[in-house]
Amino acid sequence: MRERSSVGVLCALLVLAMALLTGCQMPSSSGTGGDAAGSRTTAAGGTGPSQPPGYGAVFLGVDECSSFGTTSFTEVPCTSERAAARVVARFDGPVDRGPLCPATTDFVLHISAQKSASGGDGSVPQGYACMRNLEPPHPGDPGGGGGPRTIVGDCVYGSGSGQVRETACDGSGRHKPQFKVVEAVGRRARCPAATALYVRLNGPEPVGCARPV
Repeated sequence: MRERSSVGVLCALLVLAMALLTGCQMPSSSGTGGDAAGSRTTAAGGTGPSQPPGYGAVFLGVDECSSFGTTSFTEVPCTSERAAARVVARFDGPVDRGPLCPATTDFVLHISAQKSASGGDGSVPQGYACMRNLEPPHPGDPGGGGGPRTIVGDCVYGSGSGQVRETACDGSGRHKPQFKVVEAVGRRARCPAATALYVRLNGPEPVGCARPV
């Protein structure tokens, strides 16, 4: 069965390194919150061979799977023993301008725009794939200590300069949890009275109400 890969094109923002910086403010303070035959390879900043037939319109489309790598990620059948993560959402364009990944996404793969050598239909547009591990651990789950989004159930610690970062709620991470996001609301006034920290979230409810752990 064919596989396809992209060398130097994909970079995973993994686990804690991918945990987004989120602004915080205390309520009483001020401030701002290896490839099989027939595979295709593309290189960042260059061109790659035209897309072989049978691969479909999208590299790493929704419900397709990848193996894990360091400088490259290979698309493999989801039934393969090399399959490690599944695409749960796929968007074109840069991640900072596109839709949010699902809340429990484990990590994001950024895909650089690439043109085929022939200039034909084999081009790969810039985009990003929201990935979910096929097996635990799932850092994107509430309290998991990672993922591209901070969500209700996640724990954070102060990282300095009015910022917080995610860490595992069970204390297994490098940093012990200090606060836990217990609710997401539209504005701070709607947080419970016991709220000790406001955490900036992405999504329709942008304020996370956090309590000491």
